[in-house]
Amino acid sequence: MFWTKAFIPTLKETPKEAESLSHQLLLRAGCARMLMAGAYTYLPLGLRVLEKIQSIIRQEMNACGASELLLPALHPLELWQKTGRDQDIGEVMFKFKDRRGRNVCLGPTHEEVITDLVKNNCSTYRQLPLVLYQIQTKFRDEIRPRFGLIRACEFIMKDAYSFDQDEAGLDKNYQLMYEAYKRIFSRCGLKTLITDADSGVMGGKVSHEFMAEAPLGEDIVLVCPKCKTAKAFKEGDSPCFKCRVEMDKINTIEVGHIFKLGTKYSQALEANFSDAKGELRPVVMGCYGIGVSRLVSAIIEQNNDADGITWPGEVAPFQIMVLPLDVTNQAIMQEAQNFYNQINAAGFSCLLDDRDERAGVKFKDADLIGLPLSIVVGKKNIEEKNIELRIRKDKSTQLVPKEELVKFISKFLA
Repeated sequence: MFWTKAFIPTLKETPKEAESLSHQLLLRAGCARMLMAGAYTYLPLGLRVLEKIQSIIRQEMNACGASELLLPALHPLELWQKTGRDQDIGEVMFKFKDRRGRNVCLGPTHEEVITDLVKNNCSTYRQLPLVLYQIQTKFRDEIRPRFGLIRACEFIMKDAYSFDQDEAGLDKNYQLMYEAYKRIFSRCGLKTLITDADSGVMGGKVSHEFMAEAPLGEDIVLVCPKCKTAKAFKEGDSPCFKCRVEMDKINTIEVGHIFKLGTKYSQALEANFSDAKGELRPVVMGCYGIGVSRLVSAIIEQNNDADGITWPGEVAPFQIMVLPLDVTNQAIMQEAQNFYNQINAAGFSCLLDDRDERAGVKFKDADLIGLPLSIVVGKKNIEEKNIELRIRKDKSTQLVPKEELVKFISKFLA
């Protein structure tokens, strides 16, 4: 991709409305723009990051034996009334009447809808266990949308649901998801703390939250400075039960939450199956959520420096930037084009900055958008046999023989 074709509207100044660092950098790096409070447009760079995250999630979900589907965002309110969650969620839910007079809502989550689907299509133990997931837009009328993508009214979530015959089956699927979540967040370049959590309006007796440390995170996690045990914060918490020392308070962002739902929804919606003895029993459920769009902000919160974003390799919008320092010089542009073609042919994603701008502007923007690796192309670089590579994470420079370019990139991005 060429910069002049990509639509990357970077900003020199920090927007006043941006409260958190991730929100500031999302806007400044040309990844997103706010349409109104709580609703954002993903620009090409931001969308590419979102797609990279979704790809990681799909790989890990599929490896767990889950099947992807896509459920409606528009729900009949009566389905929520059967579980009583229309009252539990209350004004956070977008509710209205359609032209036929039906009470409908925009889905803030999908437990009722997925349970209704399984109820009408799975009737015997031979069809269990079953794990289904989707990546879809959710809607919540937040009282105070803030911090950009971290707390929005329209956001993207991955929600998975397991259906089992018994608690033993649920335990197995729950552990599979628990481990998959650790891999997902690690691949996204996130360090997370895992805590026991309150199930809240979701229901069930067991749940765990995956929390990413962030300076302006709204959730507080207590971490033992000795044994690193983590737990959710309520006022008056006692010291670490292992070490008996005071625990540190860490600001975090919730990026994932998993629940053992049991039979809360299957009983309310009569989602039963016939067991091996021919007896009807309620399906035992679990649900597993990841804030996909929120992950973009969480990743930035943990991967940045004074000059901009430092994207981890697997989620970077492009892996490599080619920086011709003078686009009016035909020899420089030819060399840059050769590198660009070589990199693309090797299967790597590459952005070529073909703007007629000063070198200083290009270097600043390259640091701001934070691609892992940049190839600098100037008069000096053409005359020499080595290529100058800038590593964004630590701002170091490597001189690599031209014939070893692809080999170095492959090793660096592995």
